Amino acid sequence: MPGVRVEHDVPLAPLTTLRLGGAARQLVIAESAEEVVAAVRGADEPLLLIAGGSNLVLPDAGWPGTVVRIATRGIDVTAGRVVAQAGEDWEALVARCVAGRLAGIECLSGIPGSVGATPIQNVGAYGQEIAEVVARVRVYDRKRDEVVELGPHECAFGYRTSAFKRAPGERVVLEVELALRDDELGGPVRYAELARALGVAIGERAPLDQVRAAVLALRRAKGMVLDPCDADTVSAGSFFTNPVLTDEQFAALCERAAQDPPAFPDAEGHVKTSAAWLIERAGFHRGYGDGRARVSSKHTLALTNRGGTTADLLALAREIRDGVRESFGVTLEPEPTLVGERL
Repeated sequence: MPGVRVEHDVPLAPLTTLRLGGAARQLVIAESAEEVVAAVRGADEPLLLIAGGSNLVLPDAGWPGTVVRIATRGIDVTAGRVVAQAGEDWEALVARCVAGRLAGIECLSGIPGSVGATPIQNVGAYGQEIAEVVARVRVYDRKRDEVVELGPHECAFGYRTSAFKRAPGERVVLEVELALRDDELGGPVRYAELARALGVAIGERAPLDQVRAAVLALRRAKGMVLDPCDADTVSAGSFFTNPVLTDEQFAALCERAAQDPPAFPDAEGHVKTSAAWLIERAGFHRGYGDGRARVSSKHTLALTNRGGTTADLLALAREIRDGVRESFGVTLEPEPTLVGERL
């Protein structure tokens, strides 16, 4: 891989927001799309891709093969179309778009990680999802050994998932194009908590900069904005996704809970309920835990690392998952990618 920087026996913990994980046998730092493709083609297996490291739980044993760190840079803005390289910082991109009066991702402010990770996870918050604005994703298809462009339909977006997440490693995201609106106002506010913070009704609109400021304040209060002075931000954000249930499953949950849990009907006729609500009522309060992994003191969905190991974190996650299942018959699913690990 001529011109690509290669390092050996590199600790991976500093490359993640959880600050967990052992060393990589080989770390390749790719600073252009061409270098990413070359690095992936020439990598010693097993291969692991890292960019912002905000949604990864890495094993204590480290990585025995090659880690390719996607450090690509470049943003082009033309008539509402934003083309960003996968290694660009997502929060910085949102700030730039809001400042440039480009609407469509303002509610995704404060989310750590890279641009390339957003379509993989179908990142969403406060009523917005990246799927709503993705125009195309340029990827390296490892099976076909070629660079291709995928439209939104081919990305097969779902709730916090996509075709990329369902087949990890098959396609490497190189570049993302977003179709945003030239507008001083954000979209209609869909999320009650955000509407209250803005002082508007559900469905009303507010200036972009005010929406961004309100979202950042809400996320910061929950320990969801990276801050080196806040131990609660040493996390992967929300550790569990909100369960999506059939009507029958939701009715059974209501019966076991002896009250009505939060309910958000989706377009497919299912009901989404609150993982945080289930966790709290199963006995796992904010700050729960007396070891080196604890529930955030600000938000029950975030599990934090207080100087421990991946094993500590996963033990806490299993305790919470099993407690919720025993109390309510609902199995919580992890939101971050567990590399080489299982709950």
